[in-house]
Amino acid sequence: MPNAHAASYYRERIGDDTLRLSLEGRAHADVCVIGGGLAGLTTARELARRGRRVILLEGERIGWGASGRNAGFVSAGFSEGLDTLERRVGLDQARALYALSCAGVAYVRDTIVASGRQDIVSGRGKLKVLRHAGTGALKRSRDALAQKYGVEQAFWPREHLREVLRTPVYHGALFDPDAFHIDPLAYAQEVARCCEAAGGWIFEGSPVSRIARIGAGWRVETDIGVVHAETVVLATSAYGVLHHTYAPVDRAILPVATHVVVTEPLGARLAEAIRFPGCVADTRRCGDYFRVVAGGRLLWGGRITTRRSEPSRLADLLKADILKVFPQLGDVRIDHAWSGLMGYSVRKMPLVGPVRPGLWAATALGGHGLNTSATVADLVASGICDGDDRWRLFAPFAVRWGGGLIGRLATRFEYGRLRLADRIDERAARGAARA
Repeated sequence: MPNAHAASYYRERIGDDTLRLSLEGRAHADVCVIGGGLAGLTTARELARRGRRVILLEGERIGWGASGRNAGFVSAGFSEGLDTLERRVGLDQARALYALSCAGVAYVRDTIVASGRQDIVSGRGKLKVLRHAGTGALKRSRDALAQKYGVEQAFWPREHLREVLRTPVYHGALFDPDAFHIDPLAYAQEVARCCEAAGGWIFEGSPVSRIARIGAGWRVETDIGVVHAETVVLATSAYGVLHHTYAPVDRAILPVATHVVVTEPLGARLAEAIRFPGCVADTRRCGDYFRVVAGGRLLWGGRITTRRSEPSRLADLLKADILKVFPQLGDVRIDHAWSGLMGYSVRKMPLVGPVRPGLWAATALGGHGLNTSATVADLVASGICDGDDRWRLFAPFAVRWGGGLIGRLATRFEYGRLRLADRIDERAARGAARA
């Protein structure tokens, strides 16, 4: 039997959670998708819509990994900053990548509307907030988005921001009106239903133990079943690394943990502290993120780390983070606390495209927002079915070894260095305010 979903706020809200069958015996497909997160589900859906016979194999439950444990933010952009992308691939290609990211936002929105599941959407708009006084970088980012990418985002000065976020911690923000936030596990289940309605087959509790090239196709093995397929799509991310699904891709992914809590219903206390209906993330290198969810609760995440184990006092740690920003909330009770592993690539961009003939990657989506799963899925499906080569926009970020244990230690060191830089910036801001 597969493991149950993480004991999260999202799991409590699941409606029909009937376990799908595991794969038994032999099966044949045009495409076998490995991984039942949003990237795999959306890829399978798009392949089925294009007339392919698709089998999706998930080792646990649909949305069991990061896709069903994250904060639910849907906004354009990537984990890597646009200025870095421009230096690496040039402005034209950076623009094309950003446009794909925007298309991913539209895909998620359109899927929700077409399914009649507007209840999945919890709020609209996003604030990127600054915890020190150097607001010039935010203004330059706003100007660059407008001039280079044709995207209008508003700069909110400290006074405006404090009208909706009652805290002295934030000094300014960029407002993205096109972003929104959702229940990610509910969305994953909806995409699964859309996939099956289009003719795709989904099997849960079917961890892949071996992938092998057989003639012109591929053989995908589980403990009690096997799929023969012309094409395989790897959409496993961080949890695939732990289960050693396919070594060349696994080695390119760094598992990074993030932690989330949801408070008790806070009523008027929360309404007084937070009057913004959208999602909020700070600009720190390892920042916090939060949003108000149903029932007047606060969902809060952060403390990103390469340590895979969950902190023993997770609820207390994130509660302390909340009260540093909103002390007026008082002694809040934490009703839900959980962790999840995200998959990052060395270059902080998704891994998209063929790894070998007939073997595609659609992974390393950690830190990008849920829209990126739709972006990547559509590129892979159109590449397989239609010969669409837009996936080549991601070729500069192709599979590259993540360094194994040394890579994880180096990443941990880098996160520590970035957190120290954040603290220095914030201390300087507090000193300037007292002066």
